[in-house]
Amino acid sequence: MKKSLLALIALSALFTFGCSKKSPNKSIAVFVPGICDNSPTYAMLVEGITNAVKECNETKSDEDKIELFVMEAGTNQAEWGPKITALAAEQKYDVIISSNPSLPDLVEPIISQFPNQKFILLDATKEGNQNIYTVCYNQYEAAYLTGYIGALMSKTHKMGLIAAQEYPVMNNILYPYFEKGGKAANPQTTVDFRVVGNWYDATKGAEITDALSKKDVDVILPICGGASQGVISSAVNKGIYITWFDNNGFDKAPGTIISSCIMEQVKMAEKVTKEFLEGKTAWGQAHMVGIKDGFVSFVDDDPNYLSVVPASIRQEMTNLVEKIKSGELTIY
Repeated sequence: MKKSLLALIALSALFTFGCSKKSPNKSIAVFVPGICDNSPTYAMLVEGITNAVKECNETKSDEDKIELFVMEAGTNQAEWGPKITALAAEQKYDVIISSNPSLPDLVEPIISQFPNQKFILLDATKEGNQNIYTVCYNQYEAAYLTGYIGALMSKTHKMGLIAAQEYPVMNNILYPYFEKGGKAANPQTTVDFRVVGNWYDATKGAEITDALSKKDVDVILPICGGASQGVISSAVNKGIYITWFDNNGFDKAPGTIISSCIMEQVKMAEKVTKEFLEGKTAWGQAHMVGIKDGFVSFVDDDPNYLSVVPASIRQEMTNLVEKIKSGELTIY
């Protein structure tokens, strides 16, 4: 993964060669509010945009090629605002594409300074600003499904959720709907919510997992970036199951990971980039996509899923997903 990410970022550098000021052809900046390594959401963002630009450039002459620049802003959130402001201040990018629920609040003041700057924001919601287009994933569905299978697999009826930080999406969607899914599967289910305090401290992630193990928690959902490495390591040693979020995580710990719910970020990043290049972006609108749209997926064909989850539980999960797809069950 790390080598492929470096290759993608290096490829983007080729697209930006010679771009010291805004050129007649289109120019795209990708703002990563964090780092791509151990952050599947951001890695998939870069991959999808790069794929779309590369495909578009295959039919263009050298002087007409789309220019692409990728900025990794790092894990210090206090630096995100100044860094994305500086990116907009260059006034050479037709659009800045990013992904994070906090981004709308960061970019609105920037637009007042640079009224021509456009933003496409994934995993975020903001309606009514003609300089912004947002797409959010139906994380109500993803959290519910993750909690549901966790409760079915739990023997103690005690689950844990380890978050990097508290933020609106975590507090209002992920945590409550993970718990709601768990209780729908088994009303006795409880969820112990813990916070690492950052997105990178694997040692702290392991310590929290050890503490949850002493409380008989036997299923954990980690949403804590690089700290998840420590969660997984401890879970393997303690015999705790892990439910995974954002991408297919089964190969991280075969036999320990019992589920993966995917936000199809690569596919969405490709889609919004192509729409922008074709002049079809729905500026000012906010869209939510989910299971019915094909942008939230519950992985049910991975060999590790088939080997660790009993057939009866797999069938129950298949039925649940089909109810959501058909509209028979609405989660939120």
